[in-house]
Amino acid sequence: MRPIKELIWHCTATPEGREVTVKEIDAWHRARGWSGIGYHKVVYLDGTVHDGRPEAQIGAHVEGHNSGTIGYVYVGGLAKDAKTPKDTRTPAQRATMIALTKAAIAKYGLKKVSGHNQYAAKACPSFDVRKDELGHLL
Repeated sequence: MRPIKELIWHCTATPEGREVTVKEIDAWHRARGWSGIGYHKVVYLDGTVHDGRPEAQIGAHVEGHNSGTIGYVYVGGLAKDAKTPKDTRTPAQRATMIALTKAAIAKYGLKKVSGHNQYAAKACPSFDVRKDELGHLL
């Protein structure tokens, strides 16, 4: 297994309430020329978790920061206008994200949990992980 030091959270940058599947994300990423979905886990609106890229493989989720990290994504991140960044996490998504983060910390001995916006000039994941409950789990 490759060494993993950090979990980086993302959003799908889709409008509030719109379902998105692993299959759709995989198609988006393949259209960019990638080998497939770049995220390791996807959290649907109902809080269910779906596997993306195997965690044993390096992801394609943060340019220059894929080695030594895992990337998880929740569905949402934009207001209904599909333009304005918004923390659209449902209560089920929030609960799942906490559980996934705790599990990753325990499994890999993580020292850092962050958001994509800490590495790029993007709103993703449309909230500040450092100030959120996820950032306080370490």
